[in-house]
Amino acid sequence: MKCLLIQPIHPSGIQLLEDAGLEVIQASAADMATVADEIVDADAAITRNAGLNRAAMQAASKLQVLGNHGIGVDPVDVEYATEIGLPIAFTPYANVQSVAELVIAHMLAIAKRVRECDAAVREDRFDYRYTRDFREVSGKTLLIVGFGRIGRRTAEVAKAAFDMRVLVHSPSVAADEIEAVGFVPAPDLDAALGEADYVSLHQTLTPRTRGLFSRERLFSMKKTAALINTARGALVDREALVEAVETGHLRGAAFDVFETEPPTADHPYLASDRVLLSPHIGGSSEEAAERTAVQAAEAVLAVLAGRRPDHMVNPDVWDRRRKVA
Repeated sequence: MKCLLIQPIHPSGIQLLEDAGLEVIQASAADMATVADEIVDADAAITRNAGLNRAAMQAASKLQVLGNHGIGVDPVDVEYATEIGLPIAFTPYANVQSVAELVIAHMLAIAKRVRECDAAVREDRFDYRYTRDFREVSGKTLLIVGFGRIGRRTAEVAKAAFDMRVLVHSPSVAADEIEAVGFVPAPDLDAALGEADYVSLHQTLTPRTRGLFSRERLFSMKKTAALINTARGALVDREALVEAVETGHLRGAAFDVFETEPPTADHPYLASDRVLLSPHIGGSSEEAAERTAVQAAEAVLAVLAGRRPDHMVNPDVWDRRRKVA
């Protein structure tokens, strides 16, 4: 049996697949045209943010399972996979701590002007330390938008480490549940934006959330606040975001995610030194990468052995799943 890796995964996951007798093949490129050519005889596949589209699934007549390395599945054609009985297993817990830590790192980098300080020393501007443009995060207000596993962990770290006041906006989570874990429900997003010093996005991308942070919403944020996005790039109006930071309305912003990855050369964030960027590394710590790869590999092996994996994107497909003789 063969497993196609659409994008690289940690060696521990590969070893697990090979020890089980699978031939592991790395795709020569992650674009869907290449994948469609190379997935033809694969019994299983594992993808990351490249996803898997309809054309590639149609080319994969032997495919019995797709392992999704991580939480987000919007690049995967889940509807078509469900239609053809293709189980999609995913790893909802593996990268939670790693992404939460990146949010905190971005928040501190903006507060302490870490990138600017590095540049100042290298450019012989040591007096930059007298600009008094540095902040503490302790005691400040953090707004979490989306209270899933990562949002919840980020809130816990912020409160425990920095005694931050944490507001939570999450339409799918009851107010009493938010209060029970020590945070403040914020059902009115626009009102909460006027209170928060930092806003961290943790929502999935849906038709409802696409463009959620419009120009109006960005400029309704508290002046000198900062926006951190480790969720999905398309949640934010990118031109309006650049306007908000360049005019000084927002102290800064940090993005680990983009609508298209990698971002195109003309992406407006690349032209703004007030937007801190990272190449979707939230779940790429060594620890998280190993956990995610192992869990994705275990899920793939479970399906191939006829066992239901612990976490499925489309659980209703299990009883009518695709089986190849």
